Amino acid sequence: MPAHPCQPLNLCGLDQSTLKESNIVNLVGNWSYPTAIRFGAGRIEELPYACAQAGIKKPLLVTDSGLAELPITARALDILEAAGLGRALFCEVDPNPNEKNLDAGVAAYKAGGNDGVIAFGGGSGMDLGKMVAFMAGQTRPIWDFEDIGDWWTRADAQVIAPIVAVPTTAGTGSEVGRASVITNSETRVKKIIFHPKVLPSVVICDPELTVGMPGFITAGAGLDAFAHCVEAFSSPHYHPLSQGIALEGMRLVKEYLPRAYRDGSDLEARAHMMSAAAMGAIAFQKGLGAIHALSHPVGATFNTHHGTTNAVFMPAVLDFNAPAIRGRFDQAAAYLGIEGGFAGFRSFVGDFNDSLGIPRRLSEMGVAADRMDELVKGALADPSCGSNPIKLNAENVKQLLEACI
Repeated sequence: MPAHPCQPLNLCGLDQSTLKESNIVNLVGNWSYPTAIRFGAGRIEELPYACAQAGIKKPLLVTDSGLAELPITARALDILEAAGLGRALFCEVDPNPNEKNLDAGVAAYKAGGNDGVIAFGGGSGMDLGKMVAFMAGQTRPIWDFEDIGDWWTRADAQVIAPIVAVPTTAGTGSEVGRASVITNSETRVKKIIFHPKVLPSVVICDPELTVGMPGFITAGAGLDAFAHCVEAFSSPHYHPLSQGIALEGMRLVKEYLPRAYRDGSDLEARAHMMSAAAMGAIAFQKGLGAIHALSHPVGATFNTHHGTTNAVFMPAVLDFNAPAIRGRFDQAAAYLGIEGGFAGFRSFVGDFNDSLGIPRRLSEMGVAADRMDELVKGALADPSCGSNPIKLNAENVKQLLEACI
């Protein structure tokens, strides 16, 4: 259904017979969970209406430097400019965004007199965009709002600017998240910054924007979504809503990531992967685990791609957690059409990684063992540790790192 009576849904100018054959014409919806989501191909054209819905009249579009040069970003800026919303862009965003990027983004926001943020891109651009909106009116440093206890209550909620999120990858799910991951550039530690009002007011999920993703980014991002679902499903915490979402998210990745990887123009596959990414981020309200606890310090120290790093860790973490998760993955395997219960699922994960060009060892990504103590310490300090089904300690974390490096 069109989101505005004067704005008919534009299905990217594709031939209608092609749309019907691919089933993409049916993959359209306006959702209200967990926030307002406009889902469907071509819906980037509704960006001005999304800003109006969020109460934004002068947005700052935040994205990474690579994406800033691509046609999809120019298209978004053209749409904003044509609607009288300006053409403000900030793109000084590193692959693992840090507080220096954030300070520059806040300065640009204030200098431009902006009143809201469009967080545009993959996880890096969206995470930093959300933090620019969060920090623009705060007086305390970013690290005072780390996701520890009730630290989020330290923030002045009244000065958090509205956010519209537009994902251009299908992996992180940051568009439906209430937190961002920011790297401390001095300590090289990734910190999770949380506040309920960081959840974007409106999301535009347009799978057409992901068509240009290269294969290795498609694979890494998709496996990030898969890792979110796997770890949420593994978490011992009670949250049956997330458990069900995680299971269906795994199915969508299993079915559609290979198609998106083989043919980047497959809009049906791209749409289902965009859904799976959001589902993974919703599901991990139940918790993450050792995959992310290990991946965060590795990414912060060696600047590796987050989703790909998760994928390398996944087989070893599944083996490690097997005594605690075998029964539930026996059930998951049956739902996913995988024979052999947990063992079959574990075998599938290894083969899945291989089919998507994922390295088997972190050394192939430039990760070295000479900073082992630092990585162990970082993993044990990561909040994801608390929801791993088997308790992590210095000894077993070191063993997992050694096995994967």
